[in-house]
Amino acid sequence: MKKVVALTLAGSILLASCAEPYRPSQSTYEGGLIGAVTGATAGAILTSGNKWKGGVIGGVIGAIAGATIAEISKRGAVEAVQSGQPVRYQTEDGRGVYEAKPLGYDAKTRCHKVQEKIYENGKLVKDQIKEVCESEKVEQKY
Repeated sequence: MKKVVALTLAGSILLASCAEPYRPSQSTYEGGLIGAVTGATAGAILTSGNKWKGGVIGGVIGAIAGATIAEISKRGAVEAVQSGQPVRYQTEDGRGVYEAKPLGYDAKTRCHKVQEKIYENGKLVKDQIKEVCESEKVEQKY
């Protein structure tokens, strides 16, 4: 029995070592930071008893939500470009909707333009044009 458990554990470790590691993007970190600050502020303001506790809890929840939204935004835009079709994600309860629609390609910058729309409770809360580039975008700065 111990050999089976040991072999299963060793096999799992070997299999996991072959998987590509998850590397969050810069936008994921930025979304997490913005969510943490917003959540901490709201938690501190809305908590009557212990402002510090409310701020910490709000900050953690906000960081997770902000990073998740940023990651969904990045993946949705890339998926829309790769498939050449609009992409739509929706929460289970239908209150949150993310849409990405590919608009075109700029050969000079090697970037695709994608229109992103985010809805909450049926209301449009964000509408922006985003670029998805094939490689690192390089700009000359003086």
